[in-house]
Amino acid sequence: MITILCVEDEDAIRNLLVEEISEAGFTTLEAANGKQALDLIIGKWPDIVVCDITMPEMSGHQLFAEIQMNHEQLANIPFIFLTALSDKENMITALKAGAADYLTKPVDFDLLMAKIQGCVARLENDRKMGRVF
Repeated sequence: MITILCVEDEDAIRNLLVEEISEAGFTTLEAANGKQALDLIIGKWPDIVVCDITMPEMSGHQLFAEIQMNHEQLANIPFIFLTALSDKENMITALKAGAADYLTKPVDFDLLMAKIQGCVARLENDRKMGRVF
């Protein structure tokens, strides 16, 4: 079973994400900020992270950088950023850092689910090929 961590500081959006992703058949975890997310990532090892960028305590960029720099065993978890920051600079920063994808709000759930399915396909292929991280 694929587990997806939804990191979003706005309760209503986080609840919608969890509902949609759960209805698609995935197990979900949720965090309201980057610090909570970091604890969940370290403790639960989700398969995919869907993450806002602008959050209190630790931004999505900071969370992603922390995982990449200080938690090598978790660095291959796909991050899909989902944010209101639609400027090209933020998008390029996230993608150059290694994010799996970058989507902007308002949430297009069809597009988000397509991006998640793409990550799932790559994860399943890696597992078939014996490249388990």
